[in-house]
Amino acid sequence: MEKLFLILILFPLAAAIAVMAADHKASADTGEKGSWKNVRDLFVILTGVGEFALMCVMAFSGMGSELFVPGICGMGLRFCLDGFRIVYGLTAAFMWMMTLLFSREYLSHEKHLGRYYFFQLVTLSATLGVFLSSDLFTTFVFFEVMSFTSYVWVVQEETKGAIKAAETYLAVAVIGGMVLLMGLFLLYNALGTLEMSKLLSAASACGEKKLLYIAGCFTLVGFGAKAGAFPLHIWLPKAHPVAPAPASALLSGILTKAGIFGVLAVSCNIFLWDKRWGLLIFSIGLFTMFGGALLAVCSVDLKRTLACSSMSQIGFILIGIGMQGILGEENALAVRGTLLHMVNHSLIKLALFMIAGVVVMNLHKLNLNEIRGFGRKKPFLNICFLAGALGISGIPLMNGYVSKTLLHESIVEGIEISAELSGFLKMSEWIFLISGGMTLAYMTKLYMAVFIEENSDKKEQNRFDQMKGYMSPLSAFAIGGSAVILPLLGIVPSLLSDRIADLGQGFMHLEGEVHAVSYFSLVNLKGGFISIGIGVLLYAGIRKLMMKRKDGVLEYKDCWPKWLDVEELLYRPLLLKILPFLARVTCRILDSLAEGVIIFLRKTIYRERKIPHELAEGTEFTHVVGAALDFLRRIKRKIFRQQEPEHEISYEHKLAMQREKIVETNAIIQRSLSFGLLLFYVGLVFTLIYLLYLGQG
Repeated sequence: MEKLFLILILFPLAAAIAVMAADHKASADTGEKGSWKNVRDLFVILTGVGEFALMCVMAFSGMGSELFVPGICGMGLRFCLDGFRIVYGLTAAFMWMMTLLFSREYLSHEKHLGRYYFFQLVTLSATLGVFLSSDLFTTFVFFEVMSFTSYVWVVQEETKGAIKAAETYLAVAVIGGMVLLMGLFLLYNALGTLEMSKLLSAASACGEKKLLYIAGCFTLVGFGAKAGAFPLHIWLPKAHPVAPAPASALLSGILTKAGIFGVLAVSCNIFLWDKRWGLLIFSIGLFTMFGGALLAVCSVDLKRTLACSSMSQIGFILIGIGMQGILGEENALAVRGTLLHMVNHSLIKLALFMIAGVVVMNLHKLNLNEIRGFGRKKPFLNICFLAGALGISGIPLMNGYVSKTLLHESIVEGIEISAELSGFLKMSEWIFLISGGMTLAYMTKLYMAVFIEENSDKKEQNRFDQMKGYMSPLSAFAIGGSAVILPLLGIVPSLLSDRIADLGQGFMHLEGEVHAVSYFSLVNLKGGFISIGIGVLLYAGIRKLMMKRKDGVLEYKDCWPKWLDVEELLYRPLLLKILPFLARVTCRILDSLAEGVIIFLRKTIYRERKIPHELAEGTEFTHVVGAALDFLRRIKRKIFRQQEPEHEISYEHKLAMQREKIVETNAIIQRSLSFGLLLFYVGLVFTLIYLLYLGQG
């Protein structure tokens, strides 16, 4: 099994190198049959299928296995396989397989395919490394690799918008990673370990709880940035519209869950059943859930709406994590709802983003007014989109209903057992239901625009209706195979969804059997129907607000004010203008203060005193020797009756200048040597720290 661990992580890396080699051959290949392009594409697909097959083998025969790779970065890398890791390892491998199948057609006319496939496979390796990691250091290593390699997805198109979105994505990833690393340093200092299996006991024995909270907040910033949690969500609405659709499916469906994995690892192993920590996560989840839904309702771009929807659904998941802390030991509903909504959202966004990819592939447009009516006579695409839309909206008999019911009931349970938080949780319940209603409203908007309404241009609508081969059988298989899972998880939740929850709940320290939930009882259906009712009313009420009349035709409009862009309103001015300005002012003040102190000291304690008989230049030695030489020269001229030149330079001045050159040369040599010694000193200090660190470990 240890070999399978390594193969599972290293196989995509080896395949990525082979794909680049094949692409190099393909760049000069003009043939059709048997071309290197076909070899490259086939090899990519086989890699995705093979990785999923390997993960299935691991899932059925590797439960409980562990792997430690020593000597890497001083601490080594640790992996293990439990129920939760099996669930998300399979989910990640399945999503990569389907998106690679879909990429064959979607990217057939794109440039830099070798680069795209290379980083696609390297990111697969890094993502599996995150989900299979068993200590936070290993998680961090693969988390950072994943962040940098996935940057290439965002910038793939190399348009102006893609480059700017990629800058935002990379900035959030880098800053989040630095803050995360600081949090891990503090955790290791406080607990002495980063192994997840040892964190709970170490945290319980730790007397510095404040330090743990500070470290926890640092890690929350790092992991939350990747998850797309408010207020670090700014990359989500911008990266998805510019990235290729298969990459968007993975960014939304699986890479955000890598961030959630980190939040869970910290919350369930360091702050298990901690009400204050749970309340913090819950509050962030509320803002993320409602804010993402509001952005999605106002958006007029297909992929941007789905991206904002991802932000909202991450909020639902964070609410589940928060409720785990608030409910304490009675958190079974929150634990199972969190895990199931993670899985459900991943699979739903896989299908929806690939369907959006079909639209882009045929029209090269995303604006709802321009793609309006595209799917009117495309029943297969209609059914697949409807499965995802109903699932994410929490409609009964769909997978999203199961997880949202569990999350809603956990809030209701919190109202009943927590008297001090009952008022806050009652308000939060309504925000939860309204956000669910907003989900139905924006998904209805998308469905109506793409599959029901007609395009304002009749010729364009006729062209849409006459499209037959709008996607290949391979793309249809990828979309259909992803969509068919969604109703299955909702129709028979006790056979599928509950078993997934049983498998993964141990990661969140929920042990033993949990009483069965009657998902379709009137009590549980009530919350779903309230949310549906709110959604219907919202859609009917805000439809007019989302539309504008132009040349006698109703069109969708972007309702979100541009000046409310958090990145442009807050982050860019803060990082590019305000902080540099404050830094300049601070440095100027300190510089002036230092000059003032120096002048004060020179006027008082170290006041200047004139040296008696101070020489204009040189030293006493150069003065005496130079004067002697000048005297001898004058005697010589008198003896030989030589005339004295008009502009003759004295030996005293020559010796003084020569001395200055020697002094300057020595100073340069000393400064260079000092700089080298300083660097050697710094390196020596870090070496000693590293050795001491190893000695303590």
